[in-house]
Amino acid sequence: MAVKTRSHWKEYGTALCATLITATAGTCYGWPSPTLLYLESEESSIPTTAYQGSWIVSIMILCSALTPIPSAYLADKFGRKTTLLLGAIPFIIGWILVIVAKSLPMLYVARIFSGLGYGVVYTVAPMYTGEIATNEVRGALSTLITLMNKVGILAQYCIGPFVSMRTLASINLILPFTFIITFCFLPESPYYYLKFERSDRAERSLRSLRSGDIRTELKSIELNVQEDMKNRGSWSDLFTEATNKKAMWITLGVFTVQQFCGSAAVVAYSQFIFNCTTGPTILPNGTLEEKTRKSIEPYQESIIIGCVQVATCILSVLLVDRVGRKPLLLLSTLGVGLMNGTIGTYFYFYDTNKQAVQNVSWILLVALIVYIVCYAIGLSTVPYVTIGEMFPTNVKLYASCIAHIYTGVAMFAVQNLFRVVEQAYKIYTVFWGFTIFSFLGLVFMVMMLPETKGKSFASIQAQLRHEVARDNAKKIDTVEY
Repeated sequence: MAVKTRSHWKEYGTALCATLITATAGTCYGWPSPTLLYLESEESSIPTTAYQGSWIVSIMILCSALTPIPSAYLADKFGRKTTLLLGAIPFIIGWILVIVAKSLPMLYVARIFSGLGYGVVYTVAPMYTGEIATNEVRGALSTLITLMNKVGILAQYCIGPFVSMRTLASINLILPFTFIITFCFLPESPYYYLKFERSDRAERSLRSLRSGDIRTELKSIELNVQEDMKNRGSWSDLFTEATNKKAMWITLGVFTVQQFCGSAAVVAYSQFIFNCTTGPTILPNGTLEEKTRKSIEPYQESIIIGCVQVATCILSVLLVDRVGRKPLLLLSTLGVGLMNGTIGTYFYFYDTNKQAVQNVSWILLVALIVYIVCYAIGLSTVPYVTIGEMFPTNVKLYASCIAHIYTGVAMFAVQNLFRVVEQAYKIYTVFWGFTIFSFLGLVFMVMMLPETKGKSFASIQAQLRHEVARDNAKKIDTVEY
């Protein structure tokens, strides 16, 4: 007799509507790539310098660090669904401000609002999709968050070069409004209802997400929620419990590598990076030379990069449970470091001895494609997996909030300093700097990062306790010596 398998189309449909808001976040993230070239050109209605452009790019991410803690509180108090709906409002305000902007301060304010929404989305969306999913599709639904973000970025690469800045903002407004209209009719997380002992609403919510009998699953969720409520943690537990403290420092170290390998700059400045090899250049003798046009335009190269991002964003999910977390992160970091070095070296020769690389102009595009693939298989998603595996349930949300805040600040630094360093020391210096950070991160992960693949939470905690005890023993030996 064949075993009847449960249909998951309701979960996929709900998650797809929910992740429209992460696609909206992706449009905000990718918007500067085609737009900055216009803003910094002579035709711009809002004249912008390179330094001001770096603030247009980076201020959004800086402000995204302000909302994880408030949004986590709102998600617990008023529900995941309500908080995500509220998170769409800053995006709408941001795009409207871009449409009416007549000055740089107005663009800054628009990006600030987008950043506030970005922080809400990436705190609450993983919570919501994780809680509505069954174990069989939880990984796939979590992938949708990243996939939809990349789709939003790709949309900017594809549409931006052909329309005005304000038209692009008007098109981008469609997504948050579509999200609000569709998501209003979808259920709240059953976990949220059970947390406040609203069993009847939790049952209705779960029934709208599942096909077939839900009684066993509802009882299981109820027991999980009761267990979580009994063992409620606090912010201080992250830094007073030895294993949590160890896990926190490892997590922040991995996120440092994730950001300072330059990924945020590559995505936000994609078209600018390709544009560095077009336009006039001043030769050492002071004469002006027109650079030969490439067979592929910079915006077309950006579109290729965007397509590769979309195609590879699910790659790490397919590999992470087969290869392991640590090997994937090491391979990813090594690949990213090598490609940063390759790109930096290409730009160095392009700047100092153009003839040496005039027949290998394809290296830049190929190196960036390999960079995107290497980043996608490990550094893009695995750091978030480590949060889920190294922290107990009662402090996981707090750890996630701190990681998001730290990531926002680090990403801001990378995006803001990219143009500053490029203007002062040339673009090859930027990529060589990313190379150094990548290889330092590789050493850190080899020495500090534990492998968590296939291990229970209890086993991971025991490993962390063993490492803490070993570190303490070393300290005692040093003091005695």
